[in-house]
Amino acid sequence: MKIIRGFRTELKPNNRQRTLFLQHAGCARFAYNWGLEQCLRARENGEKKPSAIDLHKRLCRLKKTEFPWMYEPSKYAPQEALRDLDKAFKHFFRRCREGAKGKKGFPRFKSKKNGVGSFRLHGAIRVSETHVQLPRIGPVRLKEHGYLPTSEDVKILSATVSERAGRWFVSLQVEVESQDPPPVKDEPSVVGVDLGLARLATLSDGTTFENPKALESKLRKLRRLQRSLSRKKKGSENRKKAAKRVAKLHWRIANARNDALHKITTHLTRTKSVVVIEDLNVSGMLKNRHLARAIQDVGFCEFRRQLEYKGEWYGCEVIVADRFFPSSKTCSNCGSINEALRLSDREWVCAGCGCVHDRDYNAAVNLEHWGVNALLAASSAESLNACGEASAGIGASRCETGLNEAGIRYGVIS
Repeated sequence: MKIIRGFRTELKPNNRQRTLFLQHAGCARFAYNWGLEQCLRARENGEKKPSAIDLHKRLCRLKKTEFPWMYEPSKYAPQEALRDLDKAFKHFFRRCREGAKGKKGFPRFKSKKNGVGSFRLHGAIRVSETHVQLPRIGPVRLKEHGYLPTSEDVKILSATVSERAGRWFVSLQVEVESQDPPPVKDEPSVVGVDLGLARLATLSDGTTFENPKALESKLRKLRRLQRSLSRKKKGSENRKKAAKRVAKLHWRIANARNDALHKITTHLTRTKSVVVIEDLNVSGMLKNRHLARAIQDVGFCEFRRQLEYKGEWYGCEVIVADRFFPSSKTCSNCGSINEALRLSDREWVCAGCGCVHDRDYNAAVNLEHWGVNALLAASSAESLNACGEASAGIGASRCETGLNEAGIRYGVIS
């Protein structure tokens, strides 16, 4: 099975290569803004929006007379920028058709004030242990050796060069043959995962992962650097230096957050057969102004995204529980629901059976029960033949059922 993977690493360009990077990024930004202007003009005239191919043909005709400087960088930089513009319009129209709430994401003009930007290249891209060969740029040194794939059976689809906090990175999109099968777990296991702010993740087996609080731990320093930036004169060299210091700190905060998320999701998908998570309404949670910054600092959506694609890699099934399932309010022992439970209550006592529950652990156990019931329903449906009779198969013997003390059905994967 062929899969598409991305590899991102830092580059060590020289001064000439940095100049070429800036030229390519500027060319891509100009092509994007020029294409957006053409689309807006066609809209005002009542004409059909030109596609990326139409815009590229127009731009090629104008190169000789109006934009001769565009012959210096690679032709792929403006071409891919126009394709990105076409994708942006497609996503905007899709959100309009779906009736998405809030902003629909209409494409906007790009500015140097928001960063240098990036550009994408195709063509003759080769990778060695120490360098990456890019069209029109040549071999660029890699800061980390032995990370990018160099085997001949790897097909490189594209290379995206971007700048962040004064550093240049390359991201390779490659098509590889999935040679390693998903690792075989010691025993089939279902685990519920409850995400939170005090602890990043609490598992139904009792394991907890602490929240690194990447932004909160650096918030004091970030405020100091931003105050220093606001006091600098616009356009001065000191302001540019202060802006680089702020960008560098933001980059470190993002790295700390991503590192924690990658470690947790990799551990779960490698060691568990089934992972059950909640369908969190993050946009609704962000309306609480007291917790909005802490919620954004965790990265709930990124956690789910990583869990889903890594589950396909390592053979782990990801089940998403219903958004309105009261995992925190439901007693995992007797099944009674505590309607009076508040967000500030981290521990509570069940009025039905008297059990003392930790809020996060109790929610994780209830999510595990939800996942087991979902597997039971799926296996029972697969085990019925056309006449409605049970058939002996893998699905029929996948789960063993029983009743707990309160008569609530539970299941054990076998």
